[in-house]
Amino acid sequence: MTDMSDFDATSRFKGAKVHARLGNAFYDPVQPAGFPQAVLRYRNQRWAGRMGLDGLTDTQWAEHFGRFAPLQGSFEAPLALRYHGHQFQSYNPDIGDGRGFLFAQGYDLTDGKLRDFGTKGSGTTPWSRGGDGRLTLKGGVREVLATTMLEALGVETSKSFSLIETGEALHRGDEPSPTRSSVLVRLSHSHIRIGTFQRLDYLGDHARIAELVEHSIVHYYPELSDLPSGDRVPAFMEAVTESVARVTAQWIGAGFVHGVLNTDNINITGESFDYGPWRFLPVYDPRFTAAYFDETGLYAFGRQPDAIAWNLTRLAECLVPISSVEKLEPALNRFWPAFQSNLARVVVSRLGLLSRGAAADGELLSALFAFMAAERPAYEQVFFDWRGGPASENRALSSPQASAYGGETFQAFRALLSAYDIAPNANLSHPYFARTGPRTMLIDEVEAIWAPIAEADDWATFAAVIEEIGEMGRAYGVETFTIN
Repeated sequence: MTDMSDFDATSRFKGAKVHARLGNAFYDPVQPAGFPQAVLRYRNQRWAGRMGLDGLTDTQWAEHFGRFAPLQGSFEAPLALRYHGHQFQSYNPDIGDGRGFLFAQGYDLTDGKLRDFGTKGSGTTPWSRGGDGRLTLKGGVREVLATTMLEALGVETSKSFSLIETGEALHRGDEPSPTRSSVLVRLSHSHIRIGTFQRLDYLGDHARIAELVEHSIVHYYPELSDLPSGDRVPAFMEAVTESVARVTAQWIGAGFVHGVLNTDNINITGESFDYGPWRFLPVYDPRFTAAYFDETGLYAFGRQPDAIAWNLTRLAECLVPISSVEKLEPALNRFWPAFQSNLARVVVSRLGLLSRGAAADGELLSALFAFMAAERPAYEQVFFDWRGGPASENRALSSPQASAYGGETFQAFRALLSAYDIAPNANLSHPYFARTGPRTMLIDEVEAIWAPIAEADDWATFAAVIEEIGEMGRAYGVETFTIN
């Protein structure tokens, strides 16, 4: 929970100008694009309730999240954030918020956390580098699908808060053009990135690095606030490392490939965000790559932990001038143990089982991936079939892929599974588990959701899928899907 000194439940945006306190060396005030229209296509009513905005009419919603009329108490003008980053491990000092900005900040009425309203496709900024600052409607739809699906699978992700069609015709090389335009608003705990620190290090501005660490501790890691001054920077590094390791494990457990794990896409709170060429795995394949332009497979499914460890090393390098290698190295080295323990925890949880301890859970994890590598069953179907472990055996053996559950590698996994007890929250009586298969979001399914929108402006399939994902989230007991 963040610093609550400015929080007022009757005015959730009162004083919520937290990022502005850093000063204009961290951002540029900008103006949003003047779009020809603002047609509301998606509003996240669950998260609107948590932010106290569920009472807005659709007209008011479009004014705030399509025209960007300020939310009372937050920023008078949006802030395009300044940062650098390694893009496919090549340093780029010329990036920043090029088609987005920080529109507002407010406090979550449920847990008191500071939340950012960030945009994508809201127009040009000083960091647009000749781009038009826009987002295609298909890109917006894809991001809504990605975040909703990930949230339902228990991944700590930004939330797609709003999607508005803006009435412009865009030309893109990777979509049939002209194509429709949109503006997306995402809700995140923080938009401070590894690249935010890298920019300051590039400029040699060590004083502002120290300021940014202190700002981050106060608002995102307040449990570190009472530490002695010499311990705060390494403790911050360790906290970020563990948070980012956790979300990396969640991606693997969900069978998700982010696609663009650049340092400017990794934030300090360990939330997954900014979805471009993402994919979910059809079957377990460490070499599976999401982005057509990732020619070497740098960000392939199985290489994601390595990419994240590399990125965290870049953050540690930025902190050396205000700490020391000797103090930061142990914090950085927490990544692999934290990743492994979190991955075992995620897999056991996804299977609806009670942990049997780190050693047993790790053995189960290894056996599961050995089975999936050998038999190549549908990734998500395995978790669906065997949720509840032995309690679901009859259901699993009548699965569309029951034939995969007969080989030697499966039997090794099944033997370990027999020692596990079902978790109280496995929720096997939920109607979702009476289906023959899980809701998935493979690339062909994404295209099938988009096709009626592109061809006939028919949003019924999209709306039905969003509701279906919500049902999945409730079946898995994801807390944010149970809020009225």
